[in-house]
Amino acid sequence: MRFKARRLAFGHGLIDALDEATYLTLHALGLAADQLAPHLDLRPTPKKIEKVLRLFERRIRERKPAAYLTGEAWLGKFRFHVDERVIVPRSYIAELLHNDLAPWIPRPGKVRAVLDLCTGSGCLAVMLAHSFPRAHIDAADISRDALKVSRRNVAEYALQDRVRLVRSDLFAALAGRRYDLIVSNPPYVTAASMRRLPPEYRHEPQLALAGGHDGLEVTRAILRGAAAHLNATGLLVVEVGHNRARVERAFPRTAFTWPCTRAGDDCVFLISREELTAAI
Repeated sequence: MRFKARRLAFGHGLIDALDEATYLTLHALGLAADQLAPHLDLRPTPKKIEKVLRLFERRIRERKPAAYLTGEAWLGKFRFHVDERVIVPRSYIAELLHNDLAPWIPRPGKVRAVLDLCTGSGCLAVMLAHSFPRAHIDAADISRDALKVSRRNVAEYALQDRVRLVRSDLFAALAGRRYDLIVSNPPYVTAASMRRLPPEYRHEPQLALAGGHDGLEVTRAILRGAAAHLNATGLLVVEVGHNRARVERAFPRTAFTWPCTRAGDDCVFLISREELTAAI
């Protein structure tokens, strides 16, 4: 009730006030973030109750996403360290990785080289390493600060031998490298939407959110450069928020595939190298 009264904004992996209050309570009590039901009959001590309420007060006073207060964020079963050097992990691509990008990649074991472009916290790079167990992953980002966070997450999953962190402005530092799969969750917030962001989102790095006037500035650059870095049967997967209509207007002759996620069929597109070279 207090979160609603203060008009807090949600959407950083938690959908509403009840969801966020539950998560903060479980975190403060040291309980598993996805296991509320087994603990509903517990009677916390006054000291523990005070710990929960202090966390609630910080959320109201500081208007930071809950993940920045707890230092962690979850994508399914995967836990990641986060702080204000990176955006809070949330990705529709992560949903698709729960099924290893099936049916578009029918044989995950055949995927040997993967690029996570705009890796941020490294969350998708870690998930890609689990989905494609024989692959080596390049995780690229222009931000030195973001790469420090991703290095910690890669180390926590003991993936240093399979995930290589690269400081790169998109493909600039990746000359000559080719991949079976390129995945990207780039900045895609329009300039108008950036001006209207609530306080919670203003704690995140603007560099990781702002996608230019129509939100597609980075997406256009990825589409222009991806074919040169994909193997003959390679696949490009890009998240664009709810910008399907803008993407299709900008590239009317391009054969995008739009898989369904919980948010709809306008958030992520897939395109093969063959389709990409024919259209771009």
